[in-house]
Amino acid sequence: MVGHIFGYCNIAGGTQYADMRRSHGVEQPYRIKTWCLGNEMDGEWQIGHKTAQEYGRLACETARAMRRIDERIELVSSGSSYPEMTTFPQWEAVTLGHTYDEVDYVSLHQYLGDTTNDTMDYLAKSITMDRFIRSVVSTCDYVKAQKRSGKTMMLSFDEWNIWYHSVGSDDEEMRQRPWQKAPGIVEDIYTMADALVFGTMAITLLNHADRIKIACLAQLVNVIAPVMTQKNGGALWRQTIYWPFAQFARWGRGTVLQGMARSPAYDSKSFARVPYLESAAVLDEDEDQITIFAVNRHPDTELTMECRLLDFQPFELLEHSAMFDDDLNATNGPGCERIRPRQMPVSFARGNQFSLALPPASWNVVRLKKAR
Repeated sequence: MVGHIFGYCNIAGGTQYADMRRSHGVEQPYRIKTWCLGNEMDGEWQIGHKTAQEYGRLACETARAMRRIDERIELVSSGSSYPEMTTFPQWEAVTLGHTYDEVDYVSLHQYLGDTTNDTMDYLAKSITMDRFIRSVVSTCDYVKAQKRSGKTMMLSFDEWNIWYHSVGSDDEEMRQRPWQKAPGIVEDIYTMADALVFGTMAITLLNHADRIKIACLAQLVNVIAPVMTQKNGGALWRQTIYWPFAQFARWGRGTVLQGMARSPAYDSKSFARVPYLESAAVLDEDEDQITIFAVNRHPDTELTMECRLLDFQPFELLEHSAMFDDDLNATNGPGCERIRPRQMPVSFARGNQFSLALPPASWNVVRLKKAR
């Protein structure tokens, strides 16, 4: 199947599927750059599920064949579907033993949710994402050492989001009415708490930008999505997770800075020493700007964030926006976007130091520009 799609998209002509594309009115190939060699192939729910040895050998030969046709492509080896898989991380070690020299990335997937109705434990769950990334990086570097390779494997976090509200809720409906027109499937309605966890996931991705070169939110509209629509021309509205994603996409561009943060911490059911403050900083040299993304996990206490930008010339504070609500279960809906960023006052800023008050249980974006 991959070969058929690849031929349709990237070959100019002279093959069955390339000529099919041309017959469809597209003369020139699409030249798609990045290809995944299967999806969640360790999962028994997948058609074509394979053992690690089976997948590794097949993916290696497929990669070699594809590169003979188009040397410009990038390839992603299918990693573990999620870190709780019983085969993780052996799956990465075995499959990369075959594919390491032929691919550019290994994939990761992670969805988080409040499955135990424990808010403080839920707010800490991005720690599992951080551990997952570190484990995959360690496994990749083990294979690198085993192969005596000079190549460093990069990561493609090609599925990530919050997903738990609707898990299993559509199954019976789809069994009863399998051929509906545009049915609503896994349409999670997100809360303020979900937006905070979503923000910590985005921060985690930024703080591992040295190895994560691709990260794709799953998905964008209606299906576990930041944007929702109503049928038959109804309203379009933005969920709570829309705002962190929009600000992350807009301002999280440039060079991720290495921060050294100290924060009070708490223990939860599953995690120890969870910092109340989670943060990442990005330097945009083209705009002479620094953006700091920060989450205050504390449910009822304001957190004072004091920051010093070492080795930078003076910056002026452009804005501090924060998103928060007294009710962590509050949601948005058609015609009522209760949860959205608010502009906050600046408490202290001078030279390369500043101090800001982060509201309880809040997502924050702080933007600074080089002083004139």
